[in-house]
Amino acid sequence: MVISIDPTSAVAPFEQIRTQLADQARAGALPAGTRLPTVRGLAGELGLAPNTVARAYRELEADGVIETRGRSGSFVAAVGDTTRRAASEAALEYAHRAHRLGLTRDEAITTALDAFDAVYDG
Repeated sequence: MVISIDPTSAVAPFEQIRTQLADQARAGALPAGTRLPTVRGLAGELGLAPNTVARAYRELEADGVIETRGRSGSFVAAVGDTTRRAASEAALEYAHRAHRLGLTRDEAITTALDAFDAVYDG
């Protein structure tokens, strides 16, 4: 596992950790079942506050990328199906909300594409 933090980046350190761990898990560089460093351990390695790493881990857990097993620690979860299912649920929730707001299908798609452009082209 290789995590590097760019202190000059506009992206918050917790988000840099979250993104890098998620990308490595999805790419298979961190296979399912891989034990992650403790929050304090990773924070010490990266020179960050433990709360920063804890937030990244909480968000990764909410996204189904990692799972915490109590005192045993945090582990990479099997992300393939979980990630796609979570994305599908979010897309369906967005579609329902856009419909309730009175957007046409094309307006909803344009709005979603604008959001993707903002996130991916950042």
